[in-house]
Amino acid sequence: MEPIFQKDFEITDICVDRYGRLKPSMILLYAQEIAGMHCNELALDYDTLAKRRLFWAVTRHKVQVTRLPMRGETIHVETWPMPTTRVAFPRSMVAYDTKGNECFRSISLWVLMDLDTRNMILPGKSGISVVGTLRGNELPSPNGLIAKPLGSSRSRSVCFTDLDRNGHMNNTRYMDWIDDLLPSPFHMRSTVKEFTVCYLSEAKEGQELDLRWDFVEEGCLQVDAYRHTEEKDERIIAARILYA
Repeated sequence: MEPIFQKDFEITDICVDRYGRLKPSMILLYAQEIAGMHCNELALDYDTLAKRRLFWAVTRHKVQVTRLPMRGETIHVETWPMPTTRVAFPRSMVAYDTKGNECFRSISLWVLMDLDTRNMILPGKSGISVVGTLRGNELPSPNGLIAKPLGSSRSRSVCFTDLDRNGHMNNTRYMDWIDDLLPSPFHMRSTVKEFTVCYLSEAKEGQELDLRWDFVEEGCLQVDAYRHTEEKDERIIAARILYA
C-alpha cells in the first residue's frame, strides 16, 4: 500500500469564517477525514477496529499555517503515518494550493483506545501494526502545555452536535469554541499562524466545561478547558494559538 494518501478538498461556504478564510477547525477536520480515508485503505477503519473493541483517538495536534485558503479554492492534501512510538501513532499532513504553494501542515498523535473501558492500549499490546514513513519535512511532535492562571472564563455545555461516533466531543469542535471566545473585529485583523491542542480527557454530552483563556504573550492565546468534579477541576483540553 502506498504510504502517502492524497485527496483534493474544495473550500466551500461551510468551511470558512465570515471573512471567507478557512476556519482553523477545518484544518483539524481535514486531518481527521483524510486519516480516516487512509485507514480505510489500510483496513484500520472505525468498523474494523470496533470488531476488536478498539477505536482511534487523537491526543495532540500541532498546526503551522503559511496561508489560510479562501472560499472557492481547492487544496491538495497529503497524509502519511510516521514511525510508531512506544505510546502513539504519529501522522503528518500537508496541504497545497493549485499552484503548488504550501498552505498549512500538521502533525497529530493518535492512540488506540478500548471501546468499553476507554483506556489507552499501547501499540505493542494492541496487535495493530502501521508502517511509518519519514519524508524529511515533518513537524516535530507537539509537547504538552503547562497549565497557567488565565484571566478570563466562560462556561459552555457539550451538546449533541458536538459529539462524534465515539460518543464524546469531537476534537474539531474545540477550535470552533476557541474562535468564539474572541469577537469578529479581532478575527478581522488577526489570522492564525500556528496552534497546538492537547486533548487530555473525554468530554461527553451534557457536561459543562469552564473555558479559561488569556493572552500569555503578544499574539499568543492560551486556552484551558476544565470540567468540575466533586474532587477537583479536571483539565480536559489545553490549547495555544499564535496570531499574526
